[in-house]
Amino acid sequence: MDPIQEQFVQRLKEHGITLEPSQLEQFEIYFKELVEWNEKMNLTGITEREQVYTKHFYDSISLAFYVNMEEIGTLADIGSGAGFPGIPLKICFPHLKLTIIDSLNKRISFLQHVVQETGLKDVELLHGRAEDWGRKAGYRDHFDLVTARAVARQAVLNEFCLPFVKVNGLFAAMKGSDPAEEVQEAAKSLKELRGKVIEVERFLLPVEESARHIVQIRKTAPTPGKYPRKAGTAVKSPLI
Repeated sequence: MDPIQEQFVQRLKEHGITLEPSQLEQFEIYFKELVEWNEKMNLTGITEREQVYTKHFYDSISLAFYVNMEEIGTLADIGSGAGFPGIPLKICFPHLKLTIIDSLNKRISFLQHVVQETGLKDVELLHGRAEDWGRKAGYRDHFDLVTARAVARQAVLNEFCLPFVKVNGLFAAMKGSDPAEEVQEAAKSLKELRGKVIEVERFLLPVEESARHIVQIRKTAPTPGKYPRKAGTAVKSPLI
């Protein structure tokens, strides 16, 4: 284990998360594939190893500091991009049944390769729009936990993500800057989509101490039939 991994392991241990050598190996495979594929397609602007471990891996896993993953069986990651936060969470918590949805097929191809190389099981990778998948049986009102990291403003995210959450399940929006204004703006969408903000967590990333926020929303009732609206509508006409 080199100093970067040692630091990574230690920081997670401080939050009660311990990694086996095999899991560390999976993270290292993920890092190498991310950098290699990034030369062919735009996956991330962050490729320096220590930065990837902090700003992508640790940042993704931070959700588990506030949500008890042992109580989560099914996780959906919407607009996952290069697999954040879904893949790091899956590596740390192998029992999770992970579904990733992304609108870009080449990103899904990258993730299929990562899953194959790391040997992860129970990972479903879906190409398409969240608004389309959110209407399908087996996905709608189905997941214990749904997450999205740095995807869109809260009012839009709610329409993308809350349809996937089962009643009494949780939607966690992972954000950088303070989302207070966004959350206020999203009041109408929360009411329409049957969500209730239960907590907004704030923490600092190690080293550079940049702020991160996690908006936790509880699903209070099934999603009304008219939502989500057709693809593209939420972005053009958010529920505000």
